[in-house]
Amino acid sequence: MISAEETFDGTWPYSARFNEAAGFRQHYVDEGPERPDHTIVMLHGEPTWGYEWRHLIGPLARHHRVVVPDHMGFGKSETPQDRTYDASEHISNLESLLVDVLDLTHITLVVRDWGGPIGTGFALRHPEPVSRIFAVNTVLPLAEGIEDVMKDNVAESRWFQWAHSAITDGSFEQILGNAGHTIAHLMIDLQHVARPEIATPTWIRAYSSPFPTPAQSRGVIAFPRQMVEGPRGPLPDPPPMDAVAALRDRPTMLAVGMRDTALLPEYVIRAFRLSYPDAPVVEIPGAGHFPTEDAPQTLLALLDLFLQTTPART
Repeated sequence: MISAEETFDGTWPYSARFNEAAGFRQHYVDEGPERPDHTIVMLHGEPTWGYEWRHLIGPLARHHRVVVPDHMGFGKSETPQDRTYDASEHISNLESLLVDVLDLTHITLVVRDWGGPIGTGFALRHPEPVSRIFAVNTVLPLAEGIEDVMKDNVAESRWFQWAHSAITDGSFEQILGNAGHTIAHLMIDLQHVARPEIATPTWIRAYSSPFPTPAQSRGVIAFPRQMVEGPRGPLPDPPPMDAVAALRDRPTMLAVGMRDTALLPEYVIRAFRLSYPDAPVVEIPGAGHFPTEDAPQTLLALLDLFLQTTPART
């Protein structure tokens, strides 16, 4: 867990906030007007933390409230040792923060990678406060057939081919358990950062710091394992169909870094179209799995356009 005061040479200038409503010390930032009409909630993926949204938080917070949590086991959040780290646990943690602690309404969800399934799981439990969804290199599991599409992705993805091979030969937990040392390789090579020159010493330190020991790496281990082996806890109940219908009726947009080697764009777009056949899809040719890193200004412009041109439920 990173120190609350750490700014990574000023690249993360946001005040740390914490809550323990979910039974562990969860970090989040809360920037911008205190009680605006709408709130942007930004959810990170694997193996990152809220730091990946750093280029967007400041500009957006000039006019919007922006809440950015760190999932359990990532960033400045605690890594408890008695959890499965299944997606269902992350969904419950997010529910505790957004509903029980912050009592948010009129939410625009901005989600990337695992932020998509986690944000969707939250929205299925609480569809009413979710006004819009802006997805980035992720999957929103809201239609039949998406699971089969993503099985094809797992079979072809460089990231998941490595994960399957490493689980088979026994090196998986050794490599991810030392994510503090292997993070640059995991992100730049296996998932693909299209602009490796951004990997400065500060950047590497920001992404490696959450994982100093194998015990602190439980979160980063669990996400890819779930995709290959399935969750370790009980499967969640099927979502209510009225909640699914409500979310599929929300304004939604997908932005895709087309050089992603973890979630292959072909399958991400196909999965999105199953839930949102008529929603806009914008391809970002020069970005990989992390448009937040490769093309943050493009992403910010797309999100700003989405906010300005879609109605927010009031």
